[in-house]
Amino acid sequence: MSRSPVSGDDEASRGVGGRIGTILVAFAIGAVYGAVATIGHRATLRIGDVTIPWGLAAALVGVTALLLGIRLVVHGRATAAAAAAGIVVVIALLTLPGPGGSVLVVGDLSGTIWSIAPALIAVLVVAWPELPPRRRADVDGHADADHRADA
Repeated sequence: MSRSPVSGDDEASRGVGGRIGTILVAFAIGAVYGAVATIGHRATLRIGDVTIPWGLAAALVGVTALLLGIRLVVHGRATAAAAAAGIVVVIALLTLPGPGGSVLVVGDLSGTIWSIAPALIAVLVVAWPELPPRRRADVDGHADADHRADA
C-alpha cells in the first residue's frame, strides 16, 4: 500500500518548499477555524432555567478534532503546531476590543474557558508521544517469529 506524501513518510521527497507550504496551509486552516469558532462559541440553548453552552462545547470538540486529525494524517508535530498557533493567535486577536470598543470574547466564564481551553488542547495534542507502529501479523495471525516457535 503506497502512502501519500502528505502522510509524512516521504518527507525528504517533498522538500523544504512542500513542508513550508504544508505548515502555512495548516496555520491558515487553524486561523479560519479559530475565527469561526470564536464567533460561534457564545451560542446557548435554554431549557427552562438551565442554559447549555452548546456553542462552546462544539467549538472545543472542533478544535480537538481538527488538531487530532492533522496530527494523525500528517504524522508530525510541526503541522499540528502550526494549526494550533493559527487557532490561538486568532482567538487572542478577537479577544481584544475593536475600534468601537466591542469584543467577541466576553470576560465571563464561557469567554475565559474559550480563551484558555484551545491552548491547553493544543499542548496536549502536539506534545502527545508518537505511538510505535503496529507489527503486521503473518498468515496464521501471529505478530512475529517468536510466537511461531511456541505453536
